[in-house]
Amino acid sequence: MGALRQVRVPRGRLAVLVLAMVAVLSGLDAALLRLGVAAPVRSEPLAASHGVLMVFGFLGTAISLERAVALQSGRTASGRRPVWPFAAPVAAGVGALLVVAGATPLPLPAGRALPGGAWVASMGVFAAIYLAVWRRQQSYAVLIQLLGALAGLGGAALWGRGFEVAQIVPWWAALLVLTIMGERLELARVAFVVGRTEARVLAESCLLMIALVATLLAPAWGYPLLGLALGALVVDVALHDVARRTVRSTGLVRFVAACMLAGYLWALVPALVWTVRGPVLTGFGYDVVVHTLTIGFVLSMILAHAPVIVPAIIRRPMPYHPALWAVWGLLQTGLLIRVVAAVRSATGAWQTGGTLSVLALLAFLATTVTLVVTAGGRPAGRDR
Repeated sequence: MGALRQVRVPRGRLAVLVLAMVAVLSGLDAALLRLGVAAPVRSEPLAASHGVLMVFGFLGTAISLERAVALQSGRTASGRRPVWPFAAPVAAGVGALLVVAGATPLPLPAGRALPGGAWVASMGVFAAIYLAVWRRQQSYAVLIQLLGALAGLGGAALWGRGFEVAQIVPWWAALLVLTIMGERLELARVAFVVGRTEARVLAESCLLMIALVATLLAPAWGYPLLGLALGALVVDVALHDVARRTVRSTGLVRFVAACMLAGYLWALVPALVWTVRGPVLTGFGYDVVVHTLTIGFVLSMILAHAPVIVPAIIRRPMPYHPALWAVWGLLQTGLLIRVVAAVRSATGAWQTGGTLSVLALLAFLATTVTLVVTAGGRPAGRDR
Protein backbone atom coordinates (compact mmCIF):
# COMPACT_ATOMS: atom_id res chain seq x y z
CA MET A 1 0.00 0.00 0.00
CA GLY A 2 2.89 2.34 0.73
CA ALA A 3 4.27 1.88 -2.76
CA LEU A 4 0.82 2.43 -4.24
CA ARG A 5 0.40 5.74 -2.41
CA GLN A 6 3.81 6.93 -3.55
CA VAL A 7 3.02 6.55 -7.25
CA ARG A 8 1.40 9.89 -7.93
CA VAL A 9 0.82 10.69 -11.58
CA PRO A 10 0.17 14.39 -12.27
CA ARG A 11 -3.62 14.76 -12.34
CA GLY A 12 -3.85 16.14 -15.85
CA ARG A 13 -1.73 13.33 -17.26
CA LEU A 14 -3.71 10.76 -15.28
CA ALA A 15 -6.94 12.01 -16.85
CA VAL A 16 -5.43 11.69 -20.32
CA LEU A 17 -4.14 8.20 -19.51
CA VAL A 18 -7.66 7.22 -18.45
CA LEU A 19 -8.91 8.37 -21.87
CA ALA A 20 -6.22 6.28 -23.54
CA MET A 21 -7.25 3.28 -21.42
CA VAL A 22 -10.89 3.68 -22.46
CA ALA A 23 -9.76 3.77 -26.09
CA VAL A 24 -7.54 0.70 -25.89
CA LEU A 25 -10.05 -1.43 -23.98
CA SER A 26 -12.81 -0.44 -26.41
CA GLY A 27 -10.47 -1.09 -29.33
CA LEU A 28 -9.54 -4.54 -28.03
CA ASP A 29 -13.21 -5.40 -27.51
CA ALA A 30 -13.78 -4.34 -31.11
CA ALA A 31 -10.85 -6.53 -32.20
CA LEU A 32 -12.48 -9.58 -30.63
CA LEU A 33 -15.75 -8.73 -32.37
CA ARG A 34 -13.97 -8.48 -35.73
CA LEU A 35 -12.33 -11.85 -35.10
CA GLY A 36 -15.77 -13.36 -34.54
CA VAL A 37 -14.99 -14.60 -31.02
CA ALA A 38 -16.58 -13.87 -27.64
CA ALA A 39 -16.24 -10.26 -26.48
CA PRO A 40 -17.39 -8.47 -23.28
CA VAL A 41 -19.47 -5.92 -25.22
CA ARG A 42 -21.22 -6.75 -28.47
CA SER A 43 -21.74 -3.78 -30.78
CA GLU A 44 -21.46 -3.69 -34.57
CA PRO A 45 -20.62 0.07 -34.64
CA LEU A 46 -17.86 -0.56 -32.09
CA ALA A 47 -16.43 -3.40 -34.19
CA ALA A 48 -16.33 -1.10 -37.21
CA SER A 49 -14.33 1.45 -35.18
CA HIS A 50 -11.51 -0.89 -34.14
CA GLY A 51 -8.88 0.76 -36.33
CA VAL A 52 -9.49 4.39 -35.39
CA LEU A 53 -9.82 3.57 -31.70
CA MET A 54 -6.43 1.87 -31.67
CA VAL A 55 -4.59 4.32 -33.96
CA PHE A 56 -5.97 7.72 -32.93
CA GLY A 57 -7.71 6.88 -29.66
CA PHE A 58 -5.00 4.79 -27.99
CA LEU A 59 -1.71 5.30 -29.83
CA GLY A 60 -2.48 8.89 -30.86
CA THR A 61 -3.29 9.83 -27.27
CA ALA A 62 -0.23 8.08 -25.82
CA ILE A 63 2.26 9.34 -28.40
CA SER A 64 1.06 12.94 -28.36
CA LEU A 65 1.04 12.91 -24.54
CA GLU A 66 4.68 11.83 -24.51
CA ARG A 67 5.59 14.57 -26.98
CA ALA A 68 3.65 17.18 -25.00
CA VAL A 69 5.49 16.20 -21.82
CA ALA A 70 8.82 16.38 -23.64
CA LEU A 71 8.07 19.85 -25.01
CA GLN A 72 6.96 21.09 -21.61
CA SER A 73 10.25 19.97 -20.08
CA GLY A 74 11.79 23.06 -21.66
CA ARG A 75 10.72 26.56 -20.83
CA THR A 76 9.66 29.32 -23.21
CA ALA A 77 11.49 32.64 -23.52
CA SER A 78 9.22 34.01 -20.78
CA GLY A 79 10.25 31.18 -18.46
CA ARG A 80 6.84 29.47 -18.57
CA ARG A 81 6.13 25.88 -19.40
CA PRO A 82 3.77 25.65 -22.39
CA VAL A 83 0.39 24.05 -21.70
CA TRP A 84 -1.09 24.14 -25.20
CA PRO A 85 0.68 20.90 -26.39
CA PHE A 86 -1.58 18.89 -24.07
CA ALA A 87 -4.51 19.83 -26.31
CA ALA A 88 -3.27 17.09 -28.69
CA PRO A 89 -3.69 14.09 -26.35
CA VAL A 90 -6.86 15.55 -24.81
CA ALA A 91 -8.49 15.97 -28.23
CA ALA A 92 -7.37 12.46 -29.24
CA GLY A 93 -8.92 11.01 -26.08
CA VAL A 94 -12.13 12.98 -26.55
CA GLY A 95 -12.38 11.66 -30.11
CA ALA A 96 -12.20 8.12 -28.74
CA LEU A 97 -14.94 8.86 -26.21
CA LEU A 98 -17.14 10.21 -28.99
CA VAL A 99 -16.63 7.05 -31.05
CA VAL A 100 -17.44 4.84 -28.07
CA ALA A 101 -20.52 6.94 -27.31
CA GLY A 102 -21.59 6.60 -30.94
CA ALA A 103 -21.52 2.82 -30.59
CA THR A 104 -24.20 2.87 -27.87
CA PRO A 105 -27.95 2.39 -28.44
CA LEU A 106 -28.21 6.20 -28.39
CA PRO A 107 -25.53 7.23 -30.90
CA LEU A 108 -24.37 10.80 -31.30
CA PRO A 109 -25.53 12.74 -34.37
CA ALA A 110 -23.26 13.72 -37.28
CA GLY A 111 -21.61 10.30 -37.65
CA ARG A 112 -17.85 10.64 -38.08
CA ALA A 113 -17.87 14.44 -38.06
CA LEU A 114 -17.45 14.98 -34.31
CA PRO A 115 -14.74 12.40 -33.55
CA GLY A 116 -13.12 13.14 -36.91
CA GLY A 117 -12.98 16.83 -36.01
CA ALA A 118 -11.45 16.00 -32.62
CA TRP A 119 -8.75 13.86 -34.23
CA VAL A 120 -8.02 16.47 -36.89
CA ALA A 121 -7.55 19.02 -34.10
CA SER A 122 -5.34 16.56 -32.20
CA MET A 123 -3.12 15.90 -35.19
CA GLY A 124 -2.96 19.61 -35.98
CA VAL A 125 -1.64 20.37 -32.49
CA PHE A 126 0.63 17.33 -32.74
CA ALA A 127 2.20 18.82 -35.87
CA ALA A 128 2.49 22.19 -34.12
CA ILE A 129 4.45 20.48 -31.33
CA TYR A 130 7.10 19.42 -33.82
CA LEU A 131 7.22 22.91 -35.29
CA ALA A 132 7.89 24.23 -31.78
CA VAL A 133 10.58 21.59 -31.27
CA TRP A 134 12.11 22.54 -34.62
CA ARG A 135 12.51 26.13 -33.44
CA ARG A 136 14.48 24.85 -30.45
CA GLN A 137 16.46 22.12 -32.16
CA GLN A 138 16.65 21.71 -35.92
CA SER A 139 17.30 18.08 -36.81
CA TYR A 140 16.40 15.43 -39.35
CA ALA A 141 14.62 13.46 -36.63
CA VAL A 142 12.20 16.31 -35.97
CA LEU A 143 11.42 16.72 -39.67
CA ILE A 144 10.69 13.01 -40.05
CA GLN A 145 8.35 13.06 -37.05
CA LEU A 146 6.66 16.18 -38.43
CA LEU A 147 5.97 14.29 -41.66
CA GLY A 148 4.39 11.56 -39.55
CA ALA A 149 2.14 14.09 -37.82
CA LEU A 150 1.08 15.49 -41.20
CA ALA A 151 0.26 11.96 -42.39
CA GLY A 152 -1.85 11.53 -39.27
CA LEU A 153 -3.60 14.82 -39.95
CA GLY A 154 -4.41 13.69 -43.48
CA GLY A 155 -5.58 10.28 -42.28
CA ALA A 156 -7.88 11.80 -39.65
CA ALA A 157 -9.35 14.22 -42.18
CA LEU A 158 -9.96 11.45 -44.73
CA TRP A 159 -11.68 9.29 -42.12
CA GLY A 160 -13.83 12.21 -41.01
CA ARG A 161 -14.86 12.78 -44.63
CA GLY A 162 -16.14 9.20 -44.90
CA PHE A 163 -13.35 7.41 -46.78
CA GLU A 164 -13.21 3.65 -46.37
CA VAL A 165 -10.73 2.53 -43.72
CA ALA A 166 -8.89 0.25 -46.16
CA GLN A 167 -8.14 3.25 -48.38
CA ILE A 168 -6.57 5.30 -45.63
CA VAL A 169 -4.68 2.61 -43.69
CA PRO A 170 -1.42 3.73 -45.37
CA TRP A 171 -1.90 7.22 -43.88
CA TRP A 172 -2.40 5.80 -40.41
CA ALA A 173 0.60 3.52 -40.90
CA ALA A 174 2.76 6.48 -41.97
CA LEU A 175 1.81 8.37 -38.81
CA LEU A 176 3.09 5.51 -36.66
CA VAL A 177 6.06 4.43 -38.77
CA LEU A 178 7.52 7.91 -39.28
CA THR A 179 6.98 8.87 -35.63
CA ILE A 180 8.84 5.76 -34.49
CA MET A 181 11.61 6.10 -37.08
CA GLY A 182 12.12 9.73 -36.12
CA GLU A 183 12.37 8.73 -32.47
CA ARG A 184 14.97 6.08 -33.32
CA LEU A 185 17.10 8.75 -35.00
CA GLU A 186 16.58 10.98 -31.98
CA LEU A 187 17.39 8.37 -29.30
CA ALA A 188 20.30 6.71 -31.10
CA ARG A 189 21.63 9.65 -33.09
CA VAL A 190 25.29 8.64 -32.81
CA ALA A 191 24.57 5.53 -34.87
CA PHE A 192 22.88 7.52 -37.65
CA VAL A 193 25.23 10.48 -38.11
CA VAL A 194 27.67 8.40 -40.15
CA GLY A 195 27.87 9.68 -43.71
CA ARG A 196 24.54 10.87 -45.11
CA THR A 197 22.34 8.39 -43.26
CA GLU A 198 20.05 10.97 -41.64
CA ALA A 199 19.54 12.87 -44.89
CA ARG A 200 18.85 9.64 -46.75
CA VAL A 201 16.28 8.51 -44.17
CA LEU A 202 14.56 11.89 -44.53
CA ALA A 203 14.48 11.47 -48.32
CA GLU A 204 12.95 7.99 -47.92
CA SER A 205 10.36 9.46 -45.57
CA CYS A 206 9.47 12.13 -48.13
CA LEU A 207 9.08 9.44 -50.79
CA LEU A 208 6.73 7.62 -48.43
CA MET A 209 4.60 10.77 -48.16
CA ILE A 210 4.45 11.11 -51.94
CA ALA A 211 3.38 7.48 -52.17
CA LEU A 212 0.53 8.13 -49.72
CA VAL A 213 -1.04 10.64 -52.08
CA ALA A 214 -0.43 8.28 -54.99
CA THR A 215 -2.35 5.46 -53.28
CA LEU A 216 -5.48 7.61 -53.49
CA LEU A 217 -4.95 9.08 -56.96
CA ALA A 218 -3.44 6.09 -58.77
CA PRO A 219 -3.54 2.96 -56.56
CA ALA A 220 -2.11 0.65 -59.25
CA TRP A 221 1.32 2.26 -59.02
CA GLY A 222 0.90 4.15 -55.74
CA TYR A 223 0.92 1.02 -53.58
CA PRO A 224 4.04 -0.52 -55.17
CA LEU A 225 5.77 2.84 -54.67
CA LEU A 226 4.59 2.83 -51.05
CA GLY A 227 5.98 -0.67 -50.57
CA LEU A 228 9.36 0.29 -52.03
CA ALA A 229 9.56 3.45 -49.93
CA LEU A 230 8.61 1.62 -46.74
CA GLY A 231 11.04 -1.22 -47.44
CA ALA A 232 13.92 1.15 -48.16
CA LEU A 233 13.19 3.15 -45.01
CA VAL A 234 12.96 0.10 -42.75
CA VAL A 235 16.09 -1.56 -44.12
CA ASP A 236 18.11 1.66 -43.94
CA VAL A 237 17.18 2.39 -40.33
CA ALA A 238 17.54 -1.25 -39.24
CA LEU A 239 21.02 -1.59 -40.73
CA HIS A 240 22.25 1.48 -38.83
CA ASP A 241 20.41 0.82 -35.57
CA VAL A 242 22.52 -0.12 -32.55
CA ALA A 243 20.02 -2.91 -31.85
CA ARG A 244 21.99 -5.16 -34.22
CA ARG A 245 24.88 -5.05 -31.74
CA THR A 246 23.11 -4.61 -28.41
CA VAL A 247 20.97 -7.72 -28.92
CA ARG A 248 24.07 -9.66 -27.82
CA SER A 249 23.95 -7.89 -24.45
CA THR A 250 21.88 -8.89 -21.42
CA GLY A 251 18.89 -7.71 -19.40
CA LEU A 252 16.96 -4.65 -20.51
CA VAL A 253 19.39 -3.75 -23.30
CA ARG A 254 18.95 -7.13 -24.95
CA PHE A 255 15.18 -7.04 -24.50
CA VAL A 256 14.89 -3.62 -26.14
CA ALA A 257 17.07 -4.73 -29.06
CA ALA A 258 15.06 -7.93 -29.59
CA CYS A 259 11.82 -5.93 -29.69
CA MET A 260 13.19 -3.49 -32.24
CA LEU A 261 14.69 -6.13 -34.52
CA ALA A 262 11.42 -8.08 -34.48
CA GLY A 263 9.59 -4.86 -35.35
CA TYR A 264 11.85 -4.16 -38.32
CA LEU A 265 11.36 -7.69 -39.65
CA TRP A 266 7.57 -7.50 -39.39
CA ALA A 267 7.51 -4.13 -41.18
CA LEU A 268 9.11 -5.75 -44.23
CA VAL A 269 6.02 -7.95 -44.72
CA PRO A 270 3.61 -5.15 -45.79
CA ALA A 271 6.42 -3.52 -47.76
CA LEU A 272 6.84 -6.73 -49.76
CA VAL A 273 3.09 -7.30 -50.18
CA TRP A 274 2.45 -3.75 -51.44
CA THR A 275 5.44 -3.90 -53.79
CA VAL A 276 4.45 -7.22 -55.35
CA ARG A 277 0.65 -7.20 -55.19
CA GLY A 278 -0.20 -3.51 -55.16
CA PRO A 279 -3.50 -2.57 -53.48
CA VAL A 280 -4.66 -5.21 -50.98
CA LEU A 281 -7.92 -3.90 -49.56
CA THR A 282 -9.89 -6.98 -48.50
CA GLY A 283 -9.58 -10.50 -47.16
CA PHE A 284 -6.75 -12.23 -45.37
CA GLY A 285 -4.12 -10.34 -47.36
CA TYR A 286 -5.41 -7.04 -46.03
CA ASP A 287 -5.43 -8.46 -42.51
CA VAL A 288 -1.77 -9.48 -42.85
CA VAL A 289 -0.72 -6.04 -44.12
CA VAL A 290 -2.53 -4.16 -41.37
CA HIS A 291 -1.49 -6.29 -38.42
CA THR A 292 2.13 -6.96 -39.32
CA LEU A 293 2.45 -3.16 -39.28
CA THR A 294 0.36 -2.33 -36.23
CA ILE A 295 1.06 -5.36 -34.04
CA GLY A 296 4.36 -6.59 -35.45
CA PHE A 297 6.11 -3.27 -35.95
CA VAL A 298 4.32 -0.67 -33.84
CA LEU A 299 3.57 -2.69 -30.71
CA SER A 300 7.03 -4.30 -30.75
CA MET A 301 8.55 -0.81 -30.84
CA ILE A 302 6.26 0.44 -28.08
CA LEU A 303 7.24 -2.54 -25.94
CA ALA A 304 10.90 -1.68 -26.57
CA HIS A 305 10.55 1.98 -25.62
CA ALA A 306 8.09 1.62 -22.73
CA PRO A 307 10.83 1.61 -20.04
CA VAL A 308 11.85 5.07 -21.31
CA ILE A 309 8.50 6.60 -22.30
CA VAL A 310 6.38 5.53 -19.33
CA PRO A 311 8.67 7.09 -16.68
CA ALA A 312 8.85 10.31 -18.71
CA ILE A 313 5.07 10.62 -18.62
CA ILE A 314 4.28 9.59 -15.05
CA ARG A 315 7.52 10.62 -13.30
CA ARG A 316 8.01 7.14 -11.86
CA PRO A 317 10.41 4.38 -12.92
CA MET A 318 9.41 1.31 -14.86
CA PRO A 319 12.10 -1.21 -13.91
CA TYR A 320 13.02 -4.06 -16.19
CA HIS A 321 11.65 -7.50 -15.29
CA PRO A 322 12.06 -10.80 -17.17
CA ALA A 323 8.24 -11.02 -17.31
CA LEU A 324 8.47 -8.57 -20.23
CA TRP A 325 9.93 -11.41 -22.30
CA ALA A 326 6.72 -13.38 -21.77
CA VAL A 327 4.72 -10.44 -23.12
CA TRP A 328 7.08 -10.18 -26.10
CA GLY A 329 6.83 -13.90 -26.78
CA LEU A 330 3.04 -13.89 -26.60
CA LEU A 331 2.89 -10.91 -28.97
CA GLN A 332 5.17 -12.50 -31.56
CA THR A 333 3.58 -15.95 -31.28
CA GLY A 334 0.05 -14.62 -31.69
CA LEU A 335 0.98 -12.62 -34.77
CA LEU A 336 2.93 -15.48 -36.33
CA ILE A 337 -0.05 -17.82 -35.91
CA ARG A 338 -2.33 -15.15 -37.36
CA VAL A 339 -0.17 -14.61 -40.44
CA VAL A 340 0.37 -18.31 -41.17
CA ALA A 341 -3.35 -18.96 -40.70
CA ALA A 342 -4.20 -16.08 -43.05
CA VAL A 343 -1.89 -17.46 -45.73
CA ARG A 344 -3.60 -20.85 -45.39
CA SER A 345 -7.10 -19.31 -45.03
CA ALA A 346 -7.51 -21.22 -41.76
CA THR A 347 -10.19 -19.24 -39.94
CA GLY A 348 -9.96 -21.07 -36.61
CA ALA A 349 -6.20 -20.64 -36.28
CA TRP A 350 -6.53 -17.02 -37.46
CA GLN A 351 -8.99 -16.35 -34.63
CA THR A 352 -6.62 -18.01 -32.15
CA GLY A 353 -3.69 -15.87 -33.28
CA GLY A 354 -5.75 -12.69 -33.10
CA THR A 355 -7.01 -13.54 -29.62
CA LEU A 356 -3.44 -14.14 -28.44
CA SER A 357 -2.50 -10.69 -29.73
CA VAL A 358 -5.31 -9.14 -27.69
CA LEU A 359 -4.14 -11.05 -24.61
CA ALA A 360 -0.56 -9.90 -25.26
CA LEU A 361 -1.56 -6.23 -25.24
CA LEU A 362 -3.62 -6.72 -22.08
CA ALA A 363 -0.63 -8.49 -20.50
CA PHE A 364 1.60 -5.58 -21.50
CA LEU A 365 -0.73 -3.06 -19.87
CA ALA A 366 -1.04 -5.16 -16.71
CA THR A 367 2.73 -5.74 -16.52
CA THR A 368 3.47 -2.05 -17.01
CA VAL A 369 1.11 -1.00 -14.23
CA THR A 370 2.47 -3.69 -11.90
CA LEU A 371 6.11 -2.74 -12.50
CA VAL A 372 5.41 0.96 -11.96
CA VAL A 373 3.38 0.45 -8.80
CA THR A 374 5.82 -2.01 -7.24
CA ALA A 375 8.84 0.16 -8.10
CA GLY A 376 8.26 2.21 -4.96
CA GLY A 377 8.52 5.94 -4.58
CA ARG A 378 11.77 6.55 -6.42
CA PRO A 379 11.09 9.39 -8.88
CA ALA A 380 12.09 8.79 -12.49
CA GLY A 381 13.23 12.37 -12.85
CA ARG A 382 11.73 15.79 -12.64
CA ASP A 383 10.60 18.05 -15.41
CA ARG A 384 13.24 20.62 -15.98
